[in-house]
Amino acid sequence: MDPESASTSPESRSPKTYRTNLLLAYQSFGVVFGDLTISPIYVYKSTFSGKLRLHEEDDEVLGILSLVFWTLTLIALCKYTAIVLGADDNGEGGTFALYSLLCRNSKMGLLHAQHAVPEHLAAYNPGTSGKETKTTLIIKNFFEKHQSSRILLLLFVLMGTSMVVGDGVLTPAMSVLSAVSGLEIKFLELHENYSVFIACLIIVALFALQHYGTHRVGFLFAPILIAWLACIGGLGIYNTIKWNPSVVRAISPYYIYNFFKKAGKDGWSSLGGAVLCITGAEAMFADLGHFSKISIRMAFTWIVYPCLLLAYMGEAAYLSKHKEDLERSFFKAIPGLSVITVMLVTTCLMFLIITTVWNQSVFSAFLFTIIFASLELLYFTACLLKFPHGGWLPFLLSIITLTTMSIWHYGTAKKLNFELHNKVSLDSLLSLGPTLGLARVPGVALVLTNSVAGVPPMFAHFVTNFPAFHRVLIFVSVQTYVVPTIPENERFLIGRYGSKEHKMFWCILRYGYKDGGRDNYDFENRLLAKVTEFLRFERVGNVGGMRRVRFVCEDEECKEVKELMEEREAGVAYMMGNTIVVAREDAPLVKKLAIDGVYGFLRRNSRRPAVALGVPHTSLIEVGMVYNV
Repeated sequence: MDPESASTSPESRSPKTYRTNLLLAYQSFGVVFGDLTISPIYVYKSTFSGKLRLHEEDDEVLGILSLVFWTLTLIALCKYTAIVLGADDNGEGGTFALYSLLCRNSKMGLLHAQHAVPEHLAAYNPGTSGKETKTTLIIKNFFEKHQSSRILLLLFVLMGTSMVVGDGVLTPAMSVLSAVSGLEIKFLELHENYSVFIACLIIVALFALQHYGTHRVGFLFAPILIAWLACIGGLGIYNTIKWNPSVVRAISPYYIYNFFKKAGKDGWSSLGGAVLCITGAEAMFADLGHFSKISIRMAFTWIVYPCLLLAYMGEAAYLSKHKEDLERSFFKAIPGLSVITVMLVTTCLMFLIITTVWNQSVFSAFLFTIIFASLELLYFTACLLKFPHGGWLPFLLSIITLTTMSIWHYGTAKKLNFELHNKVSLDSLLSLGPTLGLARVPGVALVLTNSVAGVPPMFAHFVTNFPAFHRVLIFVSVQTYVVPTIPENERFLIGRYGSKEHKMFWCILRYGYKDGGRDNYDFENRLLAKVTEFLRFERVGNVGGMRRVRFVCEDEECKEVKELMEEREAGVAYMMGNTIVVAREDAPLVKKLAIDGVYGFLRRNSRRPAVALGVPHTSLIEVGMVYNV
């Protein structure tokens, strides 16, 4: 299903590439597979913690082992490793990466027009992988015609992202606490409070190491995870041979049928524990941006998958002969709904990816969805039984996150819409010069705006109240596009407003959603360098598909460049709006609570653009504005 895997260049098979992928695979153990590899600690304990009990026969043990085997094989190996990893967004993974792919290949995004990928970035416009089918066109046209469907799709994506956040809040604590609780088996006098204290120390230490970077964390923890996998895999082989080699029969799906036939409703309720065997499987796709598809596939297929199967098999063999040791041999854990919900969201989004991005038949998309969604829905319904017993906490955190993100998106969209409909034409503003008595003062002014065309209401408000601005004026618009990264040489797009006498320019500063270079305190130098480059080389236009460039000045004595440097020496000022968005008086109460309450609170406590761009506080001019939406 991965269209990119069909074409492999000779460079990708070079020894250097193999070494790089092996190195990345090694690092991935310390970052990607932590939760997945620690799950054998609590899967059987959680599965048999309800009404399901071990009897003299091995039906329950073999049934759960068969469930674990096929769940790991179908969801972790087949779905994520073989198929979903192929839906990467130029090396990035996760729920938002799937949404980004959909937005770029169709008009499913709410802000498609403003935030579509720039046309000249060929890396993000590779063309379709095949001829568009009739079904593909029907799906694309449906989303294009119905805005409500695009809103629901965005909410669906935000829900998946929120579930990841909710899961991420609890999973590290649960995993570490479950591992530390194992000490109570060897040290019976160890009180539970000490286990919690030790777990807290480990978690603090883990988070303290995060700022050193993924590659250092990966190198540090990879040996630990590899040693852990070797231990549980080796113990699995030992226990299987020593206690019950016949558990290998559980590979047959017959034992799943036999399990549900005998266990009935109790077997279905136990699925909330069995699903924990794939805790962390979604991290293989979500953490893709730090590694590569090949490295993750190598690590999981060669080491993680077989070691986990051996571990579960060994545990099942031991349990079949020591049924009385269940409570003492495994540790307690609370199964949270977030993991399986994220997997369901990914499955549904993959239906759209297969049909509209990969241009495969709708039959292939339905086959993928039916196989994996049916299994995940079965686990989801079983997990609902755990909702009153702890599953509500990650769900509540996810709802809070989803509500917050939705209100932030709604308020920002209203703010942008207000500025779009109230922007002022630069020509009309300049034509009022004699009336307003506009004056040009020495220096350069960088006006930060959300609009990519026209004069923002903030600047018009400033000029009408203080009729003067700098001799060189550059309108800077920071835009985020639905691509992972924008190459550095494509970061700035410069153009000119009006004639040369006006000395007015516009600049679009472009970022991808994964770009982390916004905290750049060299922004001013880079921007003015790009303006200088623009003055020296003026674009004439496209002729016959080729961009023509005319050399304007031959040396540093270029008049406009010299004037720009002189004005820079006079001083550089940054102008941006300090806007307050409020709901109209006649707005519904819900809108007032969302805009005036939640959105206002978030705006007051969010990091200002001036901080992100490294604007010197002494050079900042803020213009107060009130937007009634």
